[in-house]
Amino acid sequence: MIIIMSPSATEEEIHLVQHEIEATGFRPFMNPGVERKVIAVLGELDVRKADLAEQFQAMAGVARVELISDLWKLASRSYYPAGSVVRVGDVSIGSDEVVIVAGPCSVESEAQMIQLAHQIKAAGGKMLRGGAFKPRTSPYSFQGLGEEGLRILAKAREETGLPVVTEVMDTHEVDLVCKYADVLQIGTRNMQNYALLKKVGTTGHPVLLKRGLGSKIRDLLMSAEYIISEGNTKVILCERGITTFEDSTRNTTDINAIPVLKNWTHLPVMLDPSHATGNWQYVAAIAGAAVAAGSDGVMIEVHNDPARAWSDGPQSLTPERFQNLVVRLRAIAEAVDRAV
Repeated sequence: MIIIMSPSATEEEIHLVQHEIEATGFRPFMNPGVERKVIAVLGELDVRKADLAEQFQAMAGVARVELISDLWKLASRSYYPAGSVVRVGDVSIGSDEVVIVAGPCSVESEAQMIQLAHQIKAAGGKMLRGGAFKPRTSPYSFQGLGEEGLRILAKAREETGLPVVTEVMDTHEVDLVCKYADVLQIGTRNMQNYALLKKVGTTGHPVLLKRGLGSKIRDLLMSAEYIISEGNTKVILCERGITTFEDSTRNTTDINAIPVLKNWTHLPVMLDPSHATGNWQYVAAIAGAAVAAGSDGVMIEVHNDPARAWSDGPQSLTPERFQNLVVRLRAIAEAVDRAV
């Protein structure tokens, strides 16, 4: 249930509505980014919901009350019909611009990261990605440089001005990663790590939430709801391929997810064609499809020597190929009335 306040509602009237929500055993939640005050009523609504709607409708300052059938109340477009824009420094995700996030799978050295950061910025990338903590399928694979990797990412940001996106894997690492990163990435394996989702929800840091390998779109939205319900509305959703019976690519790109999510939620949506395909030869095609389908951004793995990459070399573009991709994406974005 959402309560839409009148544009002329006073602060006292808003406070009284919030107090009444609490008095009836529910929790009020107000999205700070909404110009017109909309208060979500959180909790398990039972047969009393029609009576409650009438009760709130009669209060001073209330324009109307709407029942939301979606389980993801705060992430629903019904709650906030306009699309949300998540701002990271000077970058706006969810605006008319398609944002390109790029960088290596893993931070390997300061020299590598600084060089790539400059090349990515020169080509048109707007944000820098790189893993300092790496959840790997094998315990014997490279697990990341940890805090040293975070320091290197911060140094690359200092030199180029590119905001940093990096993964956080554990609740105990959240405060540390917040010291260095501009965006906290929740990887596919942690999409339903509810303790971690709640923790990043308390930080106020923008969160890039990747879809789980075997998760439905509804599952992704419920995970976003965990973050938002803790007070953090700066959530970006990321499709990155799901597991199916098809094995010609690393994962199966669910391109349908982009228009579905844009219809169901007000949150910005991105796509990661590198993990979706697992093969650099297909990255450009899927990135272009994402932009054409309405994605607010793409996340591309770039490495200056993919053959010697410490992780995910086969899906990484060289800086030269990345530059060519940006040119291609600009043309596609222009065709759908957007920009790169």
